[in-house]
Amino acid sequence: MDPRDPGGVEARPGSDVHVPIKESGMTNGSMTKAELVEEVSRVSDLTKKHSEVIVDTVFKSIIDALHRGEKIELRGFGSFRLRKREPRKGRNPKTGDKVDVPPKKVPYFKPGKELKELINKETGSAASAAGDASIPPDAMAV
Repeated sequence: MDPRDPGGVEARPGSDVHVPIKESGMTNGSMTKAELVEEVSRVSDLTKKHSEVIVDTVFKSIIDALHRGEKIELRGFGSFRLRKREPRKGRNPKTGDKVDVPPKKVPYFKPGKELKELINKETGSAASAAGDASIPPDAMAV
């Protein structure tokens, strides 16, 4: 099966979930939210509107949990948490003047072990990585 074939699908071993195999439509090496919505729509056979609601809900849930100071853990993918930055002395790059930088919280993502392994697998194609992945079948359920 050609991994560049946009119509091809490959079954994960031991699951009924089929992961579509296609070259990404990304042109600049990054995926936009619209492209993510498109991919969810294509994989799940949902309308783009429904897929957009799902993607927006996931993002909003993560943001709301971080705002409440909670940690979000997605097994096999990674975790989101807040890190506190202490106040410090900074420098205005234009004038060179010293400025006080207030304390703040910044979101931090820590990739999980399985995600790191999938990314660092011997390259070849996304198809072989997807086919050999040890992601549980229910992780792909929508």
